[in-house]
Amino acid sequence: MLQKRLRQIIERQELTALFQPIIHMQSGEIIGYEGLIRGPSDSPLHSPLNLFRVAAASKLSVEVEHLCRKVVIEAFAKMALPGKLFLNVSPECLLYPNMEHGETLDYIQRFGISPERVIIELTESQPTYDYELLGRAVAHYRAMGFEIAIDDLGEGFSSLRLWSELRPAYVKIDMHFIQGINLDKVKLQFVQSIQHIAEATNTMVIAEGIETQTELLVIRDLGIACGQGYHIGRPSGSPALAVSPEIAKTLGYKGVAVYPQEKINRQHNATALRLLRIVQPVPPTMSNNDVLKIFVQAPELEVIPVVENGLPLGLITRRNLVDRFAMEFIRELHGKRPCSMFMDAAPLIADKHTKLQDLSRLVASGDRHHLFNGFIITDQGQYLGMGTGHDLIGEITEMQIDAARYANPLTLLPGNVPINEHIERLLENGARFSACYVDLDAFKPFNDTYGYRKGDEVIQCIAKILEQACDPLRDFVGHIGGDDFLILLQSEDVEQRFKAIIDTFALEVSQFFSRTDIARGGYFSEDRRGIAVLNPLITVSLGALKVEPGQFVSHHQIATAAADAKRQAKRIPGHSLFIERRGAPAAQAALPPPVDRALMELTV
Repeated sequence: MLQKRLRQIIERQELTALFQPIIHMQSGEIIGYEGLIRGPSDSPLHSPLNLFRVAAASKLSVEVEHLCRKVVIEAFAKMALPGKLFLNVSPECLLYPNMEHGETLDYIQRFGISPERVIIELTESQPTYDYELLGRAVAHYRAMGFEIAIDDLGEGFSSLRLWSELRPAYVKIDMHFIQGINLDKVKLQFVQSIQHIAEATNTMVIAEGIETQTELLVIRDLGIACGQGYHIGRPSGSPALAVSPEIAKTLGYKGVAVYPQEKINRQHNATALRLLRIVQPVPPTMSNNDVLKIFVQAPELEVIPVVENGLPLGLITRRNLVDRFAMEFIRELHGKRPCSMFMDAAPLIADKHTKLQDLSRLVASGDRHHLFNGFIITDQGQYLGMGTGHDLIGEITEMQIDAARYANPLTLLPGNVPINEHIERLLENGARFSACYVDLDAFKPFNDTYGYRKGDEVIQCIAKILEQACDPLRDFVGHIGGDDFLILLQSEDVEQRFKAIIDTFALEVSQFFSRTDIARGGYFSEDRRGIAVLNPLITVSLGALKVEPGQFVSHHQIATAAADAKRQAKRIPGHSLFIERRGAPAAQAALPPPVDRALMELTV
């Protein structure tokens, strides 16, 4: 039934052309339109997916595609649309014999369209196998003046290879990688990689499926040449000739998008295999004298594993063997006996897939000698090699340092590297923004008195307050380390947001103190001499500066100026805000306390 209806559609040419604008991301100019097709509105073949699925089942794909091309070209010409026409063509249709005789060229010239204005957009519906033949067909069309684009990069069967083989003028990134790019670090990295390849190959990238203002900003900031999607313009039979004022305003926005940040994976992927050192094992029957010879011949060797039939049995350490042989008559009595008598029969054994964090906990919770002796690494119970406590500590330390640079493990907020990168993007774009250094006052004595767990809770509390007070689409919250934070705001109502941070923290911090502490304005602890000392309650200081375009040239200058503003804020008793306006500094006295009178003393 559907096949019969399809034949009627072909015979009666009952297809309608729609056009979706494609814009240049920097200028906002419409560079062209993608020609799309719809079947009869009262038919199950209205959807292009259904239309082409039935065409494929009926072996009429080429005929339907040929008709689609004819309808789109004719409508494009009649509406006198400006710019280029992106014409969808499947590789199999491109290779169809009749197509190579210039029918498309003859047809567009009949309507007064030059081939330089037509982009043949290759869309895969099935795998491409004959790249050589397809390359010849593309060369044939290029010779006639057409340009080539590859559609749905990252979604098709072989789109990356097509890019490599055909060297198109345009590539269109599949909408899967565009939608939600402001929330997904992996999508961001994928699109960045595509952009880098495009720059190296002189290819223009078109981002498909842009549906929100934030996605549009991220795509613009990544340097992607062109964009397309519902947020820019929906497919229409009468498309707009210019972008809307809203889109023009967004593209002209001097600020920058906030890129998604990669959260720390608390179960890091690094495993014991990274620590593997190849150490030749000895059998349990080898004599103690022979083991001693091995140690003598290899001065760097501290531990020798004992293995039988691939299964680890224990460890012999240089120190243990030498110490024993130093005792009178021990070597004479036991030198020729099996080395298994002097081995540690309960060594620490870890499979090669053991996470380094788990291995670290095993070493820390076990006997101390495991740290010095090292551990055996196995593969499904079979001996592979050795690992040392020194290497384990070094690797864990490097992981922690690296993680802290990119994201703080306590709050999961971006660390120093993403903070600096975001500042540089703001400066390069000439954005107006505010940088605010946030620091907790009297935090160290609290941490020392109540313990690091309570201290961690306070840090997580202020981190949550900062995130809530900032606009995630425009403002960036970073955690420098400890109780130090840096927020970068493009929002215009920054002073209201600063006040909200202080007011909210003043309320929230009360949960960490008793009513008695709040009433007296502090808590007692003993100093190093055992004398009771009254410590003040924790308060928060905000040191901010408003940055104008061209005022600073690097993140180092911003960090220094923000730190200076913080020091000014900390000179003000209680919860405080100091705003440095470069030339017109404005120190504000301690802000008035929240309405809740139970907290009056807390804010003085």
